[in-house]
Amino acid sequence: MKTGVKPSRRRWLIILIVLIIAALILWRYLTPAPVQWKTVDVAQRTLEQNVMATGKLDAVRKVDVGAQVSGQLQSLYVEIGDTVKKEQLLAEIDPQQAQNQVKESEGTLRELNAQLAQARAQYQLSRATASRKQELARRQAVSRQDLDEANTDVAVRLAAIDTIEAQIARNKATLGTAKTNLDYTRIVAPMDGVVTQITTLQGQTVIAAQQAPNILTLADLDTMLVKAQVSEADVIHLRPGQKAWFTVLGDPNTRYEGTLKDIQPTPEKINDAIFYYARFEVPNPKHLLRLDMTAQVHIMLDSVADALVIPLSALGDQISDNRYHIALLEDGKPVMREVTIGIRNNIDVQLISGVKKGDKVIPGYGAAEAE
Repeated sequence: MKTGVKPSRRRWLIILIVLIIAALILWRYLTPAPVQWKTVDVAQRTLEQNVMATGKLDAVRKVDVGAQVSGQLQSLYVEIGDTVKKEQLLAEIDPQQAQNQVKESEGTLRELNAQLAQARAQYQLSRATASRKQELARRQAVSRQDLDEANTDVAVRLAAIDTIEAQIARNKATLGTAKTNLDYTRIVAPMDGVVTQITTLQGQTVIAAQQAPNILTLADLDTMLVKAQVSEADVIHLRPGQKAWFTVLGDPNTRYEGTLKDIQPTPEKINDAIFYYARFEVPNPKHLLRLDMTAQVHIMLDSVADALVIPLSALGDQISDNRYHIALLEDGKPVMREVTIGIRNNIDVQLISGVKKGDKVIPGYGAAEAE
């Protein structure tokens, strides 16, 4: 006797299995998958409101060292990058011409002193002669004309002394100028600093007829000056005394901090845009900062410690000036919440009310989606 499933029953079993599989497939496609919401957490940290600008670094003290006399630059004792001290000898201009002027003035002065001695001797003689003739005139031994001639000779000799003394005074001044010009052939450092530029090379001739030609430039790199270009829209918010900091391209993780010194009143026009220079100083003891480096500047307008912060892009619809809607994810569903905001910058915004630390905000979800 044969046992087993009859063909009709087997057929119905296969049909049942197919229907169950089809139902499962249909249920899978018809049942919506749970929504995976992209969220950001409400963080608690310090938030700064800054004006951002691009700036250039310069030295607080920078001096162009020039020549005050003409001549050939005979010796140059420094190179670019050298550190020098005040009164250190930097260069020398050929001193021959200045030395000759000193010698010529000294010779003229000796000649005038000799003439003065001679004039004084002649004056003494003329006085003695006039005195004798005056005595003789009282006894009528000489004529009145002889006495007048003797007195005139005394006055002439005295005038000659005055003339020579004036020439001596003038030549002393000339000698002083010649000695000063000789000193000017030695170019010394007016301050401590670093040689940042050499304009005139050894062997070149400098001409100081109209203006002092520049030999080299010294800069004190111990303190740097930051000149930030601030737009006219932002400059109205700036005041001296505000905190400022910057980073440089080569080291974006290091902040160099200072205090806003001033805002220059005269603007600069760049491609029809108006900018003002906001300046502040920073110490540079290791000379890591260099001239003309580009600085990414932040000038602090306001700062809040332990602020509840979300990205600015996570704000929803605006209700009023400081009131917004945001969407929070609660139990897997978006819930609209009204919040009050505080300070903001270009990236983040402070939430004063309506949320707590750790709440999950759904960016880009507005009131329209919630309806």
